[in-house]
Amino acid sequence: MSETFARYPSLQDRVVLVTGGASGIGASIVEHFAAQGARVAFLDFAEPEGRAVADRTGAAFIPCDLRDVPALRAAVAEVRAKLGPVSVLVNNAARDDRHGWETVEPEYWDERMHTNLRHQFFCAQAVAPMMQEQRQGSIVFFGSVSWMKAQGGMPAYTTAKAAVHGLARGLARDLGPHGVRCNVVVPGWIFTERQEQLWATPQAVQANLDRQCLKAKLYPPDIARMVLWLASDDSRMVTAQTFVVDGGGL
Repeated sequence: MSETFARYPSLQDRVVLVTGGASGIGASIVEHFAAQGARVAFLDFAEPEGRAVADRTGAAFIPCDLRDVPALRAAVAEVRAKLGPVSVLVNNAARDDRHGWETVEPEYWDERMHTNLRHQFFCAQAVAPMMQEQRQGSIVFFGSVSWMKAQGGMPAYTTAKAAVHGLARGLARDLGPHGVRCNVVVPGWIFTERQEQLWATPQAVQANLDRQCLKAKLYPPDIARMVLWLASDDSRMVTAQTFVVDGGGL
């Protein structure tokens, strides 16, 4: 980790669970927590990529399809058995596949909710008792600027991501008396390998930069550093809030 960025003593040896940690923003989050001295585990269904991240960071990789709630619960229990009670959960996993409203069938809608919303609740439900025992914890949910910008072309995704805010604020109220904080990080257009391959045409990139106040592309570490702060004791009185990291694009 660059010495120009903050170190958080409160994250040393803290047990952190990251969903979707095998690539993109999630992999950067795993790397940043490991560099802080945290005990990190992550869940993902992409096994080769996950094992590569684990080898690189020393984090514990547990293969898991988060759409399978019994498997999710078993994986969280395995994290506790291996590392101890979780005190930080980063609900990062999602997929922003494009889809037209005309073609959506109920089965696809339900699968998108399972992929982008449902697991965020069930992961929080699984770790919350551990945080209650410790009388402290931080749950970081992931939203999206897509619905804030009224972006079309993926209605199931934007619906799921908008719902994350209601979930996080409600749980902040329920869990606050136990010292557990719940916040939402909203990434702007983050230039992961997937984004570069699928959608980052020169015209689209320039249009996005024109919209931003800060004229530079955003990358996964820009999100990871916000997550570190929300996980640390430096933000101990911050809950039920939304943090947009988009270069001032909204």
